[in-house]
Amino acid sequence: MAMFEQVDPAIGPYFSRLAACRDYDTRAADVARLVAALVYEHLPHVRVEHVGSTSVPGCAGKGNVDLMIAVADSELERVKEVLDRLGFQRQIGRDPFPESRPMRVGSYVHDGETFLIHVHVIPASSPEVDEMRFFRTCLRADPELLGAYVARKREIVAAGVTDSLEYCGIKGEFIKEVLG
Repeated sequence: MAMFEQVDPAIGPYFSRLAACRDYDTRAADVARLVAALVYEHLPHVRVEHVGSTSVPGCAGKGNVDLMIAVADSELERVKEVLDRLGFQRQIGRDPFPESRPMRVGSYVHDGETFLIHVHVIPASSPEVDEMRFFRTCLRADPELLGAYVARKREIVAAGVTDSLEYCGIKGEFIKEVLG
């Protein structure tokens, strides 16, 4: 098999869409489990975690299914190679994550809907790993915080922000406040 030959046709091409604040879709958790299972088939030693808005029941957002793989530095290249073989793609666009902390993207069709997937491959020693987990835990545990976060995202979109990077930057200010 060639180094980058796709081994599973389940991961489709990524496509851009305008930022929006979509209602929570319970199918996103199913997609996260199904995609994690694909990764586990080829990387049984890694932990694939569902993070981001779709990992929090009731949290409206862009609808992208964010997954996180925290890796030892020695595993980074292997994980990137396997994700590429599974059909995930490198980010394109004006501000991709660096290859030392890559995000691979793709799509997955489930129950008649195409879900966009972001796989964040983060060095296990990075504070970002704990920050993503902590923020997810806070949103799950605090309905008021969850409501405020969703309200902020709806405000961003209502203000006319449709660029995903701009949306993420503004939303990130809220997250930074929570992380303290």
